[in-house]
Formats: sequence, C-alpha cells, structure tokens
Amino acid sequence: MFKKFTILSLLGFLLFSCEKKPAQLSDEEYSKLTDEQKRTPEHALDGIIVADDRLELTLFASEPMMSNPTNMDIDDRGRVWIAEAYNYRTALNPRNPTRAEGDRILIMEDTDGDGVADESKVFYQGNDINAALGIAVFGDKVYVSVSPYVYVFTDADGDDVPEKKEILFEGVGGEQHDHGMHSFTFAPDGKLYFNYGNAGEGLHYADGSPILDPLSREVNNKTQPYKEGMVFRMNPDGSDVEVLGWNFRNNYEVATDSYGRMWQSDNDDDGNRSTRINYVMDYGNYGFKDEFTGADWRARRVNMEDSVYQQHWHLNDPGVVPNLLQTYAGSPTGILVYEGKLLPEEYQNQIIHSDAGPNIVRAYPVVPSGAGFDAKIINLLDGNSRDNWFRPSDVTVAPDGSLFISDWYDPGVGGHAMGDLDKGRVYRLAPKDVDYTVTKPDYSSVPSLINLLQSPNRATHFKAFMALVEKGEEAKDALEKLYTEGESRMRARAFWVLTKLPNGNDYIKTAATDTDENIRMAAIRAYRNNKMSDVSFLLEMAGDESAQVRREVALALRYKSNPEVWLKLVDSYESGDRWYLEALGIAAEGFWDDYLPKYLEASGSGWMESQDAKDIVWRSRASNTAELLGKIILSQPGRENQAFYRALDFQAPSSKNETLKALLANAPEEDQLIILRQINFDPASPDREILALAKQTAGSIADDRDFLDIVSKYGLTDQKDRLEKLVYQSDNNQHSQMAANSYASLYGMNAIKNTFADSDQAKAISSIEKFGAIDNEDMAKLLSEVYTDESKSMETRTAAMEAAKGYNSEPYLWELAKADEIPAEMLPIAQKILLSSWNGTIRAEANDKFGEDTPKSTIDLPKLLTQQGDVAKGLLISDNYCLSCHKIGEKGIDFGPGLSEIGDKLSKEGLFNAIINPSEGIGFGYETQLVKLKDGTEFTCIVNSKTENDLVVKLVATAEQKIYKLVDVESVTQLDESLMPKFPLSETELVDLVSYLETLRK
Repeated sequence: MFKKFTILSLLGFLLFSCEKKPAQLSDEEYSKLTDEQKRTPEHALDGIIVADDRLELTLFASEPMMSNPTNMDIDDRGRVWIAEAYNYRTALNPRNPTRAEGDRILIMEDTDGDGVADESKVFYQGNDINAALGIAVFGDKVYVSVSPYVYVFTDADGDDVPEKKEILFEGVGGEQHDHGMHSFTFAPDGKLYFNYGNAGEGLHYADGSPILDPLSREVNNKTQPYKEGMVFRMNPDGSDVEVLGWNFRNNYEVATDSYGRMWQSDNDDDGNRSTRINYVMDYGNYGFKDEFTGADWRARRVNMEDSVYQQHWHLNDPGVVPNLLQTYAGSPTGILVYEGKLLPEEYQNQIIHSDAGPNIVRAYPVVPSGAGFDAKIINLLDGNSRDNWFRPSDVTVAPDGSLFISDWYDPGVGGHAMGDLDKGRVYRLAPKDVDYTVTKPDYSSVPSLINLLQSPNRATHFKAFMALVEKGEEAKDALEKLYTEGESRMRARAFWVLTKLPNGNDYIKTAATDTDENIRMAAIRAYRNNKMSDVSFLLEMAGDESAQVRREVALALRYKSNPEVWLKLVDSYESGDRWYLEALGIAAEGFWDDYLPKYLEASGSGWMESQDAKDIVWRSRASNTAELLGKIILSQPGRENQAFYRALDFQAPSSKNETLKALLANAPEEDQLIILRQINFDPASPDREILALAKQTAGSIADDRDFLDIVSKYGLTDQKDRLEKLVYQSDNNQHSQMAANSYASLYGMNAIKNTFADSDQAKAISSIEKFGAIDNEDMAKLLSEVYTDESKSMETRTAAMEAAKGYNSEPYLWELAKADEIPAEMLPIAQKILLSSWNGTIRAEANDKFGEDTPKSTIDLPKLLTQQGDVAKGLLISDNYCLSCHKIGEKGIDFGPGLSEIGDKLSKEGLFNAIINPSEGIGFGYETQLVKLKDGTEFTCIVNSKTENDLVVKLVATAEQKIYKLVDVESVTQLDESLMPKFPLSETELVDLVSYLETLRK
C-alpha cells in the first residue's frame, strides 16, 4: 500500500554524530572492546581500515534509522535510497521474527549539512517487496528488483509518495533468493542495464509473454545457448530488451562506463576461491556450466584445466570468454565505474567493487591488452582484520563524487542465512576534510545540463541526458563543444546524446574516424544501437589499427551474415589473443559453414602449419569442423592435441563420433584412452569395435582414475583383480570408494558377501571397512547380517556396525532400532550413528527414543562467544567431523562448500550458527535434493547439473559425481533441511572447533 512518509526519530544517533570524529582506535585499544561494544554505531568506524591515508570514512546512517540494506542508490539531490530486507529468506530462517507490514524502501537525507543523515522517509512498504535486491532511481521512476518481479514505481509530483506501482517484468524465478533479479543501472548510451543470477529462469513482460532474441528464441534457461546468470539491456520504457551475456553463476550487478563497456563480478561455488571480475563482451558465454551439456565444472573432461579456478569457468573450452581477474574467496555485491574527480587519480575511471565475503571494498585499475584487458587490485576498505560483521552490500557515487557504501552488517553472508535483523549502516568515503555538499541541480538551461551530464552520479546523469535529448537542436552546439574539447569519457557522454538527435548517424560516422580508440569503439556500439545497416561502415572499421575497435566490429556482426567483414577481421587475428578469438566466434555464430571454407581457402593448402588457422578451426562450429579437427590431431601427435579433442565435444554428436572412430585406426596409441573416454557409447547397443578396444586398453591404463572411468563406462568384467586391489590398497579414498561401487555393480552383492565371510578375520574386517562404505539399502542389509550374527567375533561385528552409517543406509538401521532388533552390545554404536544422522527426521526421532538432548536446546551462544577454545583440539574435531564432507586445503572430501578460508567469510557468531543450525545457511548449489527413480529407489544428494540426458549428482559424503539417466528419474524435489547433520558436540568441543575454523584464512 502507498503511505505518507514517516520521519524516524534519531536522537541517540544524532548525539553521537554531532561530536567531533575521534581518531580511530589502535589495534590494542580495539582488542579491549567487548563484542557488544564493537557492534555499536559508536565503534563502527573503528572496525574498518581505510587503506589510503588520504581518504576518510564517515558514518552517514545506521540503526535505528535503517537496517539490513541489500542495495542502494543516490538521487540527484544527494539523498540515499536503500532497499531493506528485514523479512529476508524467512522460510530458511524460521527463528527470525518478521515485520508484518513488509519491508521498506527508505530515503535518507542530511538536511543540516553535517554529513550525517537526520531524516528518513518511508517511500514504500509492503510484503510485495520483501528482500528486494535492487533499487534504482531514474527521474520520477523507481525500479525495484524483487524476484520473480521487477516493479516500477512512479512519483510524478515528486512528493516522495508513489502514485502507482507497475510490473515491468515477471516470471523471473528466484523468489526470496540471492541469485535472482538484481538492480538496474543507467548507461551513457541512454539504456538501462540489469542482470540476474542463476536462480533466474527467464524474462517475461507484464502480460506474461516471453522476451525473444533476434532469432525469435525465448530467453530462458531452457533455450540454447541461454543458461544460468544473464545480462540484459533495454530502453528506459522497457522496450527493445536484449540479452548480452550468459552462463554466469551470480553476477550481482552490471556496471557500465562512458564508452558503453560492461563490467561485472561473479561468485563461485562456495569455498572454491574462484570469484571473478568480468569484462562482459556482448553475446558471450561465460562458462559456469558446460556450454552444450550444462554439466557442472567438476565433470571430468578432456583437456581439463589445471587449476580449480580455470576449471570452475571452463576456461579451456572453445566458446568461453576469458575472465578479467580472479579475486579468490568472496561473496561479491555492488560494482560501479567511478568517473568522478573527487577521489584520488588512481581510482578515477576505474572499477570499484564491494565484496561482503572478505569484508572489503576494492578498486580494479584496468588497462587494455590486445582485444581484452588486464587488471590489478587496490584495497580501499577492509573490515576483515577487525570487524568481520562489515558486509558491504553496495557502492554508489553521490553527486559530489564521494563514494557511499551500504553495509548489511551481519555475522555471516551467503547461503541465505541472516544472523542479525536490527543493524545496518551506510558510510561515505571521501578525501579528508571534504564535507558532503550537494548543489540543487538546474535542468532548465543548456549550460547547466552540459555540466550535469558529466556528473559521476548516475541519477543526475540520467536526468541530464533525457533533458538534453528533449532539447534537441537547442543543445547541439554545446554538445558538439563538449565532444570536441572535453576529456575522453565526457566526450563520449556528449557523443551518446548527439546520436539521439535527428542527424545522429552523422555523428557516428564522424566518431568512427576519431583519434581516440575509445571513441571509435563507442561509434560502433552506437551503430548497433541506432540499427544502422551500412555495411561499408563496418568494412572500413574492420581495418582499424586497434584490436579493441576490431573486437567491437566483430560483435556488431552478431546475427548478421557478412563474410567480407568477418574475413577482413580474421586476417588480423594473432594467436594468443583469446578475447579477439572469442569475438570472432561470436560474430560467426550461425554462419560458420559460409565463413570457414572461405577462410581456409584464403589461407591456402598449408593452413595446418599456421597456429592462427588452427585456433580458428578450434573455435569454429561448421558442419565439417570435426573432420578438420581430426586432421589437425593426426598432423601433430602429442599433449597439445587435447585441446582439439575437447573441441570435438562442441560439434554435432554424429560428426564427433565419426571423427573419433576414424581416429582409432590412425591415432597414436597414447590417444586411444582419450578417444575411449570421449566417444559416445551406448551399453544397450554397444559398438563392438569400440568395446573390443576398451577391453584391450583397460589393463594398460596407468592412471587409476582413468582406469575406473573406462571400466565403469564400458562395463568391463575382466578387470576384477585390479578393482579388488584398488578397493583394498589404494591410498586415494575416493578411488577406493569408486572401485568398491564398480565392483558391486559388476559382480553383485553376493560376491561382496563372500568376502565378509572370509575365514581370515583380518581380511573379513578389511572387506567390511572398504565395501561397507557403499551407501545404499542393500549394503545396509548385508552389514546387518554381520553385526546381528552372534556367532561372529565381536571385532567383526563392531566393524560392520560402524560401517552402517550413511544417509541412504541409516533409514534401514533406524527401522531395526525402532523394532529393538539391534543387539544390546551393538546398540551404543548404533545410537551414536543415529543421534548424528545425516537425516534430520531420523536424528530427531532417535533423540526421542534414546532420551538425548539436542545440541540446540542446551547451547548458550552468548556465553560461547566470550570463550576461546583450544585450536589443536579443534583441528582434531574438524578432522573427525568436517573433513568427511568438506575440503580444507588438500585434505577432506569435496562434497560441501570448501572451508579453506571460512574464517575470512564468517564471523565467530556466524561459525557457531553454521554448525548449530546448518539448515539456516545452505549455499546455493548445495541444497538437499530428494531423487526418486522410476524403479522405486530414493536417495538424497546434491544435484550438480542436469543436462539434456543426464542428472549429475554427488551422493552424501562423496566427492565423486554419479550420473543417472533422466529417462530413469521420476522426480527431483528440493528439501529445506541441510545434508549437514547437527553433530552431538559438547559446548567445549564447539568452542574448540570454532576457534580452529577462525584460523582458516587466506
């Protein structure tokens, strides 16, 4: 509902703010504060280190004026707008209270000029905007992103009370989800840019009709090539929506510079230290999932990258745009390009970004490199070493050029968890002794509008842009003067307005000859925006000396057949410039059968001697590309062929298989394993030639993992001895488990049962320990036959009882326990398993039966927060509990999120809560999924990916991916409960464990 605004009482905060700002506490002084003192607004500035001593951080607003800001904007009057999220992910945080009236959009203002907000208005409040992730103020319109909708509020009379609320987009998906629709931003080309993360499912207009691309394909996560997170742009009225990039994980915001270039951050799967910054090249695939199959980044593949970071984004695959920068562990949030003059020169015209995970705000100075860019990191603000509740959620530039930072302020971030509901801050960063002053903007005169067009504040820039376009010819001379005499980026801003005038195309042609390559790039972008069709223009620009300009020409060819321009562009390609190669691939999409033959003909019969030509073939998708890749492979035996084998995966399956079969007869012996791994094989109608080769090759495969893959893929039953050896003797626990599962699949449970009955007790126990790790009901029953058999030794029965744990085994164990069928001497072990069961229902029922208190009912968290535990003991507890599902460094199992830097991500309180209440902070992509197969089998797991034919999962406490055919899957249902159990730890053990986890930092 629409309400008149309210003014909130801020007496306590104002009394503090009016005092002279004291010097920041020293490390020693800060360490003496209690945790409660550290969390107060009075000490907010003491908890954040400003890396540049020329700059000063001030507190603009905090609780009780506001709380939990998810996103922020600043209007042309210098007022700060925030979207609050008090009612945040309520289903996943059931202990948290809710605000019945719904969440709020606040406007906060400094009316007395002291740099501190003293007035707050509620622009809108309602349950329809609960936990909105985006707010953007453009003139009399306010865009609010709250999945599955985007709302536009209109305040035509400027009284800060909206007259209407309209749906701009619907059907986005990602309701109450951090990976849903994010905020909108105004770009100097006059368009609005926005994005959503990989909880987004598609984009629909308010009437329910889908957004279509230029080929009339629906833009959603079920239509190739679109998948995962995406970037869009549109006209301010919602027309001419375009999808500009896809296959991100959680691209939180998109930032544009004055030349029209796009920049983003993107979050990795939690704990994999692969958060990234992207230059977003239009129409690019950014590699989170396999482009063709949608498979998870962990899926084994030919030419798999050497590092987790490169694997995570499929950076060795043709068709993936490179990353700009790796920022390691993080939960990235707001991003902008700072085009003001108030901050020191090294921050001007550079990316500035907030990351709530490591409690940091950074700048990323960027320099061109070929058709792409290089970047470095400069820290601006750091809360990690002092107050790791500092959770910067957004960065925004005010009209005076100062940088504002909103702070979610919470013990943790990510996984939809929320530990604090009442706190939240907004800071201002500016040079020392520079007060916050905002002059009332004048939009009536052309000279004033020219000045306002150059504002670093996007709300001001928007209004000036629109006013100048409306003035048209009246503003032309002044705009031309700025274009001729201004600084490069301000010249670009004038240029964009000039392109909107009646003779705008003439300015585009003029800009195409400019001495500044950035202006020439903008000219090509404007050519696209104005829907020009002069082919001679692109042909001329294709010969530009700048690779940056030629990149833009290539992107302008998307959806348009123009072999002459493409061939001219490809002629200047130099091997090693991956950005340029991908731009050429983007341009050729849909036209490879026309372009590639002409290119190879021009290259001559010796094209395979040219690395440039081989790169082009590697990237191509022509109908004869697979055949050409085969020729390259045969011409150059060796390791470098793996890239060309991998490229076959992006060709038509029939062509790929034909080429691989042809290679079998001629490829060197060392390539046969690659071919066997890569070629499509159907066990139901096996190709006898390929099966024979698999049998012939398997025994000589040196790598155990490769051996297991081939045995499993081809169902080879003649490798029993080596499988047994791997089960019993492998130093790699993952390989041992894989071998045990393959053994059971190939030879059946009876073969394993016989090993359990070995007359040699030591061998029987070893078999139970190794094969008992198979987590299914059949194994649970087999183990029960051992531990209930009183004729067997106590040692043997104990081993079987201890092996009876596992998510899919414990239901059978619980049924025996309920029926009192577990022998008394085995019951203590069974109780321990059931009381720490992976299954919450079993755990709760076991507590009722065995009379144990749950940890939650006895834990005094405030008391625990004051205690320091034994780190060495915490390490041992971690080894016993955490490593069964998490990796810490090189140790552990890659099932749940990595913990190697968890001390940087979560505060002490956040760590306690993650252990005590694991279901309140489940990382996206790690949710519990209940899979039902058509044969009646049920199991819980993590779903890594769903391809056209396969469901790829990780079963509980295993790192190995298991593939099920979709035709065999009845249903997949997401459950609210985490797969992580509530471990039966004492308070002392909890404190020790948290003290150890706090030490896990970068």
